[in-house]
Formats: sequence, C-alpha cells, structure tokens
Amino acid sequence: QVQLVESGGGLVQAGGSLRLSCVASRISLSISTMGWYRQAPGKQRELVAAISSGGIANYGNFVKGRFTISRGNAKNTVDLQMNSLKPEDTAVYYCNAQISTLGIYWGQGTQVTVSS
Repeated sequence: QVQLVESGGGLVQAGGSLRLSCVASRISLSISTMGWYRQAPGKQRELVAAISSGGIANYGNFVKGRFTISRGNAKNTVDLQMNSLKPEDTAVYYCNAQISTLGIYWGQGTQVTVSS
C-alpha cells in the first residue's frame, strides 16, 4: 500500500557530510510523521530524527546539532542532512512514516559508513 524509497547513503570520511532522502509512494496529508532511524550492528534501532506534518522536529540524543531533518511541501518526502559525521554514525538508516489509519511503514534501509 505504501512504499518508502531511501537514497543518499554511502561511504564518507569522518567530518564529512551526507544527505539522505526518502520518498513515500503516497502523497497525502494522512502521513502525520516521517523520520529516520538507524541500526548499527549488534544494536537496537534508534531514533535519529523525526518531523511532523506541521514541521516540528525531534532529534535523537546523539545528534547534538549535527543533523537537520526537513520535509517537502507535499509531505511525502523527508530529507536528513548529516554533517560532521563520526565513525559511530555508521549504521543502516531507515526511513519511517506514520500514516493515519494505515499504521507505521519502514523503508528497506540505506547504508551509511563513516571511516576514521
């Protein structure tokens, strides 16, 4: 019913930047929240950032001002600008969308690797 397609992952040196993008197949105001989570090997999936349809953003505890989440006007896209990347940011990053009446959807994930 809903597909989330992520892009922008890759390999970057410590201190570098990446921009992740996610597009939901459905353009609708029913998408209340979109965001990014990450999962490193051996760890639980954790919140990176999420943004509501009204533009209110929440960030994970380890972002510390380095990342910025934004959402398109159509409310079916979300981007994550990641600056000053650290090796500990290495993880698979998953797009997430919370859709009224449909539930929560996840993308397949995009790998982010930060070398030291």
